Amino acid sequence: MSKKIALITGAGSGLGKELALLFGQDYHIVLVGRTADKLENVASSLPDSTVLTADVSDTASIQELYEQLNEKDLLPDLLVNNAGVGHFGKAESLSYDQLNEMMHINAIGPMLLTNKLLPDMKTKKSGIILNILSTAAQKGKVNETGYVASKYAFRGYSESLAKEVAEDGIRVVRAYMGGMNTPFWDHNHYVSDPERLPAPKEIAERIYNQIDQDEIQVS
Repeated sequence: MSKKIALITGAGSGLGKELALLFGQDYHIVLVGRTADKLENVASSLPDSTVLTADVSDTASIQELYEQLNEKDLLPDLLVNNAGVGHFGKAESLSYDQLNEMMHINAIGPMLLTNKLLPDMKTKKSGIILNILSTAAQKGKVNETGYVASKYAFRGYSESLAKEVAEDGIRVVRAYMGGMNTPFWDHNHYVSDPERLPAPKEIAERIYNQIDQDEIQVS
């Protein structure tokens, strides 16, 4: 494929969807997520795209995704680690399952996916890894202990990886933003009025326009 390829996780809605629509101006987009219907809906607005279902919290699913990318000649030039989940409340109210889910979707999963794709980027001596971190990766927040912990973990990985792969022609871009009016809030009541938050399209535009920077701060 002559056109460069961008893979976006959590691409079925919210920020992932908006980033796909923007980067679709420059790349063939590989839309990745757990729900095929949502991904197909986004793909209907992106004629130059491919839909692949995968669960980034599951190692077997990541391996299957990598094999499909190889088979279809879709190994990405740009990887956008966007998928995320949050459970909020007092620290003692968080269950093992909630903590485990946040750590795997927000940190361990994207680390494993990135690690899987790194050798191919190193071979090409080029690549961009865009990690969506949020301001939760920058400071502690009341009622967000588990979520913040998962984001701090991924920030540490991102900053360390940036130093590790700099000589391989690979850039690791870290994007920090606050809450957005997205389906992220649909299954919890932590934010009572998400409509007051910025639209994901606005945040996506700022990230897209600053992709040449190593750190993107959207406040």
